[in-house]
Amino acid sequence: METLRGKLLISSGGLFDPNFRHTVVLIGEHNDEGALGVVLNRPLDISAEESLPDVLSQLVPPDEPLFQGGPVQPDSPVLLVELSDPDAADLLVFGAVGFLIGDVPAEAETQIIRARIFAGYAGWGPGQLESEMAEDSWIVESAHVEDVFTEVPELLWSRVLERKGPEFRRLSRMPFDPSMN
Repeated sequence: METLRGKLLISSGGLFDPNFRHTVVLIGEHNDEGALGVVLNRPLDISAEESLPDVLSQLVPPDEPLFQGGPVQPDSPVLLVELSDPDAADLLVFGAVGFLIGDVPAEAETQIIRARIFAGYAGWGPGQLESEMAEDSWIVESAHVEDVFTEVPELLWSRVLERKGPEFRRLSRMPFDPSMN
């Protein structure tokens, strides 16, 4: 399978795992050792400013929420950024979007156009994501910068599905809880 780095994984209607139901995951790395990414559409009810050290929280707007990035290491902050110089990324995902890992050097900080902070990340072991793909658990779409930094993350799942075309419009309207239909 070719790498899914820089792609969005949109959970299919049949994916009922509560960690990933109705999620859009940006894949940051995908190789023979597995895959990792962050869930883009799960803002938490706490701001980054309230929950993180000043060093990190000053990189995002004052009332920017902290996002639930995934079930792996939920106590560890993950910084996803758009940079004026893509070479400043520790892990470049696509275009000028990438991850900064560990302490953010001052020179990288000056390159940040915008940032989003996630609590934890999504991770898959070797072959695990490929197996889920074979089960049609995920729908793949190219990522856009506007997806990563959307101002309405709660609508991202529906909007990305609609963008894929008419065959996905019906799915885009599926409620989180199908029994509500």
